[in-house]
Amino acid sequence: MCIYMCKFRKNFLLFLLIASIGSKAGIIEKIDIFGIDSISRGTVLEYLPYEVGDDVTNEAISQINKTLLQTNLFESVNSSFNDKTLSIKLVENPTIKYFEFKNFKDGDVLNEDLNNDLLANFSLKPGDIFVKESLNKLLSQLEIIYKRESYFQTEITINSDLDNRNRIGIDLDIKEGEPALIRSINISGANVFKEDELLDLIEIGEPDFFLINYFTEKDHFSNEKLNAGIEKIKSKYLNSGYLGVKLEVSNIEFDKKENKITVEIKLDEGDIYSLGDINFSGDILNLSKDYLRSNFNISSGDPFARIEIVKGVQNIGKIYENNGFAFSNLKTDTSIVNNQQINVKIQIIPDDRIFINRIIISGNTRTQDDVIRRNFSILEGQRYSKEELDDSVAAVKRLGYFSDVKVDVKRNNTQPDRADILINVIETKTGEISIGLSHSNNTGAAINAGIKQTNILGTGNTLNATFTSSEALEETSLYFKDPHFNNSGHSISYGFFDRKLDASQIDTTSYTLNESGIILGYGVPASNTSNIFGEYRLSSIDLICGADLATYESTSCTNPKDIDSQISLTYSKNTLNDFYNPTSGIQASLNTKIGIPSSDYKYTSIEGAIKSYDLLADRYVSKLSSRFNLASGYGGDDLPFFKRYYEGGTSSIRGFNFNSLGSKYLNSKPKGGEFSFVSSAGIATPVDFLGIDNKNMKLFSFVDVGTISDKVSDFAFDELRASTGIGFTWLTPIGPIGAHIAKPILQKTGDQTETFSFNLGASF
Repeated sequence: MCIYMCKFRKNFLLFLLIASIGSKAGIIEKIDIFGIDSISRGTVLEYLPYEVGDDVTNEAISQINKTLLQTNLFESVNSSFNDKTLSIKLVENPTIKYFEFKNFKDGDVLNEDLNNDLLANFSLKPGDIFVKESLNKLLSQLEIIYKRESYFQTEITINSDLDNRNRIGIDLDIKEGEPALIRSINISGANVFKEDELLDLIEIGEPDFFLINYFTEKDHFSNEKLNAGIEKIKSKYLNSGYLGVKLEVSNIEFDKKENKITVEIKLDEGDIYSLGDINFSGDILNLSKDYLRSNFNISSGDPFARIEIVKGVQNIGKIYENNGFAFSNLKTDTSIVNNQQINVKIQIIPDDRIFINRIIISGNTRTQDDVIRRNFSILEGQRYSKEELDDSVAAVKRLGYFSDVKVDVKRNNTQPDRADILINVIETKTGEISIGLSHSNNTGAAINAGIKQTNILGTGNTLNATFTSSEALEETSLYFKDPHFNNSGHSISYGFFDRKLDASQIDTTSYTLNESGIILGYGVPASNTSNIFGEYRLSSIDLICGADLATYESTSCTNPKDIDSQISLTYSKNTLNDFYNPTSGIQASLNTKIGIPSSDYKYTSIEGAIKSYDLLADRYVSKLSSRFNLASGYGGDDLPFFKRYYEGGTSSIRGFNFNSLGSKYLNSKPKGGEFSFVSSAGIATPVDFLGIDNKNMKLFSFVDVGTISDKVSDFAFDELRASTGIGFTWLTPIGPIGAHIAKPILQKTGDQTETFSFNLGASF
């Protein structure tokens, strides 16, 4: 036995000796580095874990290779140790000369800022050392980004160019394809609510009417929007007492051939729970528990609605805040009793009653503190009240001086019963004589006469004198413009006007408005096809209201004002290739107006419009147009009723009566609105009569959509009106005339419709 054991020990010791000798390579007396060009020897030695004089083992050689590769400076590292010399052979990674994203649609998914951020995050900017792993990570991130935006068929090709100085240029050729569209979203397991009702909570889904879908892109798949919709559905069940509701996406099927997605959602509604009782503990002051319970819009036995519990607790919190307890604490606990009944217990910890130490205002670079402070009903030294603070902040916001007003209540560090209120505000042919007929939503049919001389006396100045007469409007104006009064192409203009409007003649309520005034303007060119123009308008107004209107608009009618003074700024662009028969280009404008504070009328407005023409298949011309109008009063004043907008009719949403849309007075006359939007799409083609091809005669088809609302905050998609139809237009020597047949396709009960209309001054 000893013989075998002794022999084993002898062999084992011999193995350890051989292993020890094999692992110890020796002492480094010299280090040779090969293959470096742009990277210095010192940089390599700095990363090297060994230096001359160190013992090095064969295992250490592998560690050297690993350490140098981890620097990302080298594509490959090969180290060896012979004759007391450590030899390191390196292949440097190239330096990035350029990195470009090619052929993507700017703004759809990628944009310049996002691209720069991606290159920075993955260390792929020009000048960085190129590492293949970083490129792979970038490609993986791009795949995630495109799939998130439903571009499932995006293909990315890498094109690289390595020069003789070891610099690499990289192009990513991105073929985005089209975003995947939703074929359908289905929910299984819905019994309490209808499936359509639940699907309406998801922002995405099957497409709506095509024009609405064009703007909303409802049928564009988005995981983010899908998940947000699922959370809304869960909240609907939770707020209806179904606390065990479960909802999950069971399947997303992508049809690569049609580029469409079908989504299946599985719903388990669970059991319904009801409210048991609401109890209170802690300091309830001198308030009764019944009074506290009255702040909840839910009673014992009702389905347990989580949102109503939250709102009730918030209401009680406001009660305490309005009594000076700015930092009160309310804790809510729930417990299940009788299987499917839930009791709620609310513990109230009021803390100290708080008084106002200081009101500190910041951000007002122009507005004086006193202007802001005088709108505060809550004062320094007063007991804190959340309601008074909210009312004070609302008063500051109503001034119209600030784009945003933020408030913060901060407890004083040295006086626990004191708090500072921090208010932060953010301040925010050369001549022609014309006689013709026209038609507009503001004046109806009218006779027009005028003299326009764009080069009066060879000076390049413009003189424009016009006269308009209709049953609704009589207007005379004289306008002079010097478009180049300096060498920079700046313009000045001035003129006067006198107009008398009888609103009862244009299907609105009865009033007459006599207005006379002057106009002063100044313009600068923005480009060869666009300019920016500012204008000041001062007028005197004589307003006479009919009996009905005096009842509805008592403030304006019983206390008529005299002076309307406004400034406006307009940006306009015109690239149309023809004045009367354009086949390409756009005509756009954006105008903003404000009734200046010294005026009797304080209001602001923004009006934008764009028309775009394109030639299709030689004879067909497409036209897309949109316009919006937005106006409001400021400084506590309402928008004057005669400055509201009206919609419906020929130059608006065809198929509806002239000026008939929007709110009505009690006498059924249109009230007008502070916000309106109209968009139209159409295709026109010249027509032949008796073999004569006349480009001035056109047949066209159209779809109109739009809305008008009292306030912009009242805008809702379900208030949209839409129509479709066909029409005819003819450019005659006295101006364009036309006719159309229209049929509403989105309308409301009570809307006044008009199938046929003949138009003067209207063209495609």
